[in-house]
Amino acid sequence: MKLIFAYIRKHLGIFLLSTLFLTMEAMADLLQPALMSGIVDKGIKNASVRQICGYGAVMLGIALTGAVCAVVRNRFASKVSQTIGKELRRDMYHNVSLLSMENIDRLRPASIITRITNDVAQVQEFINGIMRIMVKAPITCIGAVALIMVQTPRQAPVMAAVLLVVSGLVLANMGIGYPRFGTVQRRIDGLNGVAREFLSSVRVVKAFRAEEEETEKFAEASLALARANTAALRTMAVFSPLINLTVNFGIVLLLWISGDGEGREIGRLMASVNYMTQVLFAVTMIANTLNTAVRAVASAERIKEVLDERPAQELPERPLRPRIVGDIRFEQVSFAYGGAGKEALHDMDIHIRSGETIGIIGATGSGKSTLVNLVPRFYDVTAGRILIDGCDVTQIDPAHLRAAIGVVPQKALLFTGTIRENLRWGREDAGEEELQAAARTACAEEFIKGSGQGYDTLLGQGGVNLSGGQKQRLSIARALVRSPQILILDDCTSALDAQTEAQVLSGLRSAVGRMTVLLVSQRISTVMGADRILCMDNGHMEGYGTHEELMASCRSYQEIYRSQIGREEEACDG
Repeated sequence: MKLIFAYIRKHLGIFLLSTLFLTMEAMADLLQPALMSGIVDKGIKNASVRQICGYGAVMLGIALTGAVCAVVRNRFASKVSQTIGKELRRDMYHNVSLLSMENIDRLRPASIITRITNDVAQVQEFINGIMRIMVKAPITCIGAVALIMVQTPRQAPVMAAVLLVVSGLVLANMGIGYPRFGTVQRRIDGLNGVAREFLSSVRVVKAFRAEEEETEKFAEASLALARANTAALRTMAVFSPLINLTVNFGIVLLLWISGDGEGREIGRLMASVNYMTQVLFAVTMIANTLNTAVRAVASAERIKEVLDERPAQELPERPLRPRIVGDIRFEQVSFAYGGAGKEALHDMDIHIRSGETIGIIGATGSGKSTLVNLVPRFYDVTAGRILIDGCDVTQIDPAHLRAAIGVVPQKALLFTGTIRENLRWGREDAGEEELQAAARTACAEEFIKGSGQGYDTLLGQGGVNLSGGQKQRLSIARALVRSPQILILDDCTSALDAQTEAQVLSGLRSAVGRMTVLLVSQRISTVMGADRILCMDNGHMEGYGTHEELMASCRSYQEIYRSQIGREEEACDG
């Protein structure tokens, strides 16, 4: 709740102004039964048309005033709640953008999306409810009770008993509902996770005809959410009728008490019944708003977890900004992912000289991608250290470090927008000639020019209107636009045919100059031409040297060569 009120304080002026109009609206509602009582007990009883018209005119004027206040209050309430929702989403998104990969792995992307969308919506609804109902309902309730006691003092014990019982029911409702609504939000996380996984891999699902299995997974997640919602809503299903019953029972007692001593003053009795009805309405609104509050508090805690999350990677007090030329040293580097019981890398001791092209090969899961992800400091080592040009990467300004590194990931990631806009992710101020040169080096220029609108061709989300090979070549071109000192190619030519891959690698060799290149691949033909090759297995370094040296000394490399090249040679000889 502290988080919610912290954001409300930023807009305290409008909030208080809205509360003022809300109070005026509540007072207008409270005056109506009293004026109606005057019409009945004075105007009708005395057969005075003048009094009836006078009271009626005052009631109409107060009603119009209340309506104007309600309109103004609604406008303020909508503005504040929507503004706070915008600020929460903005602050969460900004904080997430600063987190390290370790933080995001722990929070989980599906859960982050739920918190930015659904949880913020819960908080917005609560803030809107505060400004529309939560303040008005207590004023109405207290005012109505006070007026009943003033007009009919004999009914004070009934009102006190009704309020005591209702307060107990409302508190019990909150205590039971709070943990259940927290469970609802977690079930929404699960549902979003299943949907996100399906939509991101829909082609694979269709290729393996696994639609029924995925539908069943979604149905299970949806059922879990439905059960959690049912358990939470049962709280309202039990307590709301009990609250209504208590207040209605109070109305019956009020009429019974008024029957003998105060029956002659029909107007006062009507006013008291109207006030009891207002009490019932106010209590119901308070109960509903408190249910919303329970959900909002549960959501606010989840939002606060994201806002309070701090990057797992510590930034140096005085970050270094050295001139990066690409000399890389791994000194007894070990690494394990958070929550994993096994190290992904163990005791890696490697020196990569500036300007070298290093091929990295090994079986799936051998730690190749993990190794190169440590260079731009996507993760921090758990033991040892990594030096770039003699500086520990943990002491270098991350923005300065990553500005000198071009990364082409395993999965080609493109964004909605034109080809030109995607290429300029490499460098925003890149000129047209630089974009074209990078596209030529990546063998992407031909299909770009043949795409109709050239560099202005619009790409769908994730580059859905391109083939896998085209997306990979654009990803390579994007990294080259940056003109980095270190280029990381993480198995980024897997979707290319052998001839296109050879052309891309040839273009890279002629374009990299003094650039240090880390070339990860599953294909031995891709890394054979590298200056040196790192052969990995199960997180360990099995060999490090030229192709000829590894063929002579590294058994794992020999097995990879025989499995890929040896069979082809045997087939040719046959």
